[in-house]
Amino acid sequence: MAKMNLRPLDDRVIVEQSEAEEKTAGGIVLPDTAKEKPTRGTVMAVGPGKLLDTGNRAPMSVKVGNNVLYGKYAGTEVDVSGKKYYVLRETDILAIVE
Repeated sequence: MAKMNLRPLDDRVIVEQSEAEEKTAGGIVLPDTAKEKPTRGTVMAVGPGKLLDTGNRAPMSVKVGNNVLYGKYAGTEVDVSGKKYYVLRETDILAIVE
């Protein structure tokens, strides 16, 4: 994994998006305009957790290296050194892919 100059705050995570599917299940090659935005990616960085009213931090349920599914319109896209990443809240993550 390359060193990244982003450090997420609170309950945010940084996800590198997986590549879009090139072919359909039937073998038809998709042009770039027909590809759906993937909703799967790899967690690259994790914040310290949400700050609770008690002053403690809630533990994060994801960790660096997890493959995750997230909402189609979730998060904010950022460009770091020519690579695209998404900054998501932990609650935007729907599942960990095992």
